[in-house]
Amino acid sequence: MTSSLGSADLVVVGAGIVGLAHAVDAVARGLSVAVVERDGHATGASVRNFGHGCFTAQSGEALGYALEARTAWLKLAKEAGFWLRDAGTVLVARADDEMAVLAELQAERGDQVVLLDRAGVTARVPAGPEAVGGAWFPLDVRVDAREAVHAIAAWLAGQGVRFHWGTTAHTIEPGLVGTSRGRITAGRVVVAVGHDVDRHFPGLAEANGVRRCVLHMLRVADPHRREIEPAVLTGFSLLRYDGFAACPSLPAVRGRLAAESAELVGIGMNLMFTQRPDGDLTIGDTHAYATTVDPFNADALDRHVLAETARLLGVPRLDVRERWRGVYASAERPFLNAAPMPGVRVVAVTSGIGMTTALGLAPRVLDDLHD
Repeated sequence: MTSSLGSADLVVVGAGIVGLAHAVDAVARGLSVAVVERDGHATGASVRNFGHGCFTAQSGEALGYALEARTAWLKLAKEAGFWLRDAGTVLVARADDEMAVLAELQAERGDQVVLLDRAGVTARVPAGPEAVGGAWFPLDVRVDAREAVHAIAAWLAGQGVRFHWGTTAHTIEPGLVGTSRGRITAGRVVVAVGHDVDRHFPGLAEANGVRRCVLHMLRVADPHRREIEPAVLTGFSLLRYDGFAACPSLPAVRGRLAAESAELVGIGMNLMFTQRPDGDLTIGDTHAYATTVDPFNADALDRHVLAETARLLGVPRLDVRERWRGVYASAERPFLNAAPMPGVRVVAVTSGIGMTTALGLAPRVLDDLHD
């Protein structure tokens, strides 16, 4: 006989940041919430990332979600008691065409972008001799990705959210979620399982072109042993974020990097880093895409990340503490918000900006779901 795990106004499948964002907004609406998570705690993209609220580099719909998420992050950090640094991002420019892109973005965004000369950059972050200037994005924030989602889950549990850890969702239908531990009666359901959308709704994943994006990331000792308050991006980042796409000088940057660093562009390099609370640096990253990911790590990708980060920092080498793979859902459109059946939404951030946008996306999903 199948046991009952009770009922909830909203059942969320998945306890990563996208799932938790829906739980946070549902609690604010006074709804009862149950969260079903197959692992004993979040282990996916939400804990493997840079902990970077990269708000300024977004555009369009994503920018709107990001700015709303910024407010939510600041509020949650106080309420849930996790580490957050409201110190912005510095993009280090190492060529004049990169400075031109930043000047064009500043003309569009005003005080969201503060242009810096070389001295202004090095006063904020360590940078090697190639740095010619850059920009500071004051709205961006940093959290410790390894702590934040766990702290949010603990806070939500204190607000009455029921977590079913180590529990697999087997069936999802209107008004009911069947799990490995029993059934939950659901007023509404949000499925937020990231790149594993195809495990539950394979046809939906195929129709939306959802694949897995695999990243090579590392934790290294900070060679300069200094506090680095902002996140750090580079010219490679200009190619990765939609906020720069309309800048007239971007094609010049793209062409130069393709000519000078074809191999790095080919592996999807987004040269960036953030500093952890313990002083170490999270560095990365590379991008490769597949529906089914091979389990083998190419050491050459790690070596590229290490060499380019050392060059950025102006040091000969870096000491590695940890290596890992990030994995997130990727598709042509940045967000998946599908309704495969009444009262059920399948939601994923399919652009690698879940930490940046999920807390802004979730209220829009629930507005629609509860109309």
